[in-house]
Amino acid sequence: MVHQKLDISVYRESNETIVALTGEIDLHTAPRLTGAVDAALAEDPVRVVLDMRGVTFCDSRGLGTLVILARAAARSRAVLVLANLGDFLKRLLAVSGIGDHFVIREDPEEPGPEAAADQESAR
Repeated sequence: MVHQKLDISVYRESNETIVALTGEIDLHTAPRLTGAVDAALAEDPVRVVLDMRGVTFCDSRGLGTLVILARAAARSRAVLVLANLGDFLKRLLAVSGIGDHFVIREDPEEPGPEAAADQESAR
């Protein structure tokens, strides 16, 4: 069985780290996601934003990992934000009953350093 990979790109702003994800969050890719968020939290951001625009699949291990990452962020005095959830992920969070435990943000812009800079300057 071939498993799709998870591509992870990290963009740092003054008080926010954006972790853009493309691919699947599952048993095989969850440890890489955890490592990326742990590294982001080591930089003491106010927020770690998981840009989920490119996520095509998330299994129970992926959901569990998101919960664990939200708790890790809280312990680090940061907030884990789920951004740009597709319909699949919105339904998954609703059906599982854990959607209300996350900060969810919808950004109209594409991820990247320019978009993040534009968002900061607009605030």
